[in-house]
Amino acid sequence: MFKAFKEFAFRGNVIDLAVGVILGAAFSGIIKSLVDSVFMPLIGIIIGGIDVKGLSVMVGNAELQYGQFLQASIEFLLIAFALFLFVKGITSFRKKEEVVEEEAAPTTEEKLLTEIRDALVRQNESSTKN
Repeated sequence: MFKAFKEFAFRGNVIDLAVGVILGAAFSGIIKSLVDSVFMPLIGIIIGGIDVKGLSVMVGNAELQYGQFLQASIEFLLIAFALFLFVKGITSFRKKEEVVEEEAAPTTEEKLLTEIRDALVRQNESSTKN
């Protein structure tokens, strides 16, 4: 059972996933700070000096704090956009690697020319021996 767990845990995909989750959590903190410290104050200034995070409305005895929801939504959109750009960059990098690997293989024409060359060399060797 330990051997099976070890094989599962140390597979490349699981380790990549774990690293991605850790980096995602750290990145989330950076985006949260960016939204809290830069974007939300700017949005507050644009809409007339209002603290967006503090926006709320009273419905009966309940206070609906839609400003916090708005701020969390903006954080989500920024994180999603940044991850989109990251994944797009990784995908284009992988495509470039695949193109380089494909170019290394000889084409059919190159294979045929190599065969013709080898046949001519063999023909010349046999004619010089006679």
